[in-house]
Amino acid sequence: MFPSTTRSLIGASKHLRFPIPIRSLSTPSQPNAPPSTEKTTAAPQTKAEPTPTSIPTSAASTPVEASSEPAEPTVKEWSDRLGAIDKHARLPRSVQALYLRPLRRKAEHGLPVCDLQLRSYSVENLEFFADFALRAAYYLNLPVSGPVPLPRITQRWTVIRSNFVHKKSKENFERITLRRLIQIKDGHPEAVQAWLAFLRKHAFYGVGMKANVWEHESLDASKALDASLPEIQKVVGPHLAQFGQREDNSRKDTIFDSLDNARYEEPKNL
Repeated sequence: MFPSTTRSLIGASKHLRFPIPIRSLSTPSQPNAPPSTEKTTAAPQTKAEPTPTSIPTSAASTPVEASSEPAEPTVKEWSDRLGAIDKHARLPRSVQALYLRPLRRKAEHGLPVCDLQLRSYSVENLEFFADFALRAAYYLNLPVSGPVPLPRITQRWTVIRSNFVHKKSKENFERITLRRLIQIKDGHPEAVQAWLAFLRKHAFYGVGMKANVWEHESLDASKALDASLPEIQKVVGPHLAQFGQREDNSRKDTIFDSLDNARYEEPKNL
């Protein structure tokens, strides 16, 4: 088919390797252009010099040092919290006192004037109202002591669950009453009555009160009773005037007029 010279050239071309032309992606408009053998050289990078900026004198003068001390605890005491709040916005004294123990007046003579007993089935309600009573006594200038825990009162009941054949099935109930004692010493009687009235007005739910009040008189109490006798007679006289008589009695004489009558006088000459 082919001459010998042509076949020899075709066989020689198989052993030779020719570079295959590759179309560059950057120049799609020139399909027959030879591949570019030029190497792209990157432009030398130049470091940008920072522009001078104005630094405040306070920041420039005080260098920042890394603190190696451990972090403070997140939970602080109430005194520290109140001190931190006091620097920025001062709270009223009445609000600050809620986080502190109630203040107390010191008794001079130690004479008991009033014993207030608080009773409740709940410890939270009892402690809250006892704290309220102590704060109220301080603002009324009453020396107070307590609250003193008293023995508990335990009550138990046994109830039959059912009757007839189930009468042996029973159920037990228990109720525990907690008590606290608050004592007022060297207090004025009017201040004590005002304190008790204030507690009755602002009574807390679930808390009962029982008060024993003592009043002290001077040694001249008999003279004070003799001085008040005329006033007592004016008040009690109209009620005792008709004593022992019927309400429909037409006579206007009182029992004293009847006793002063001559018929009831003893004979002088016997």
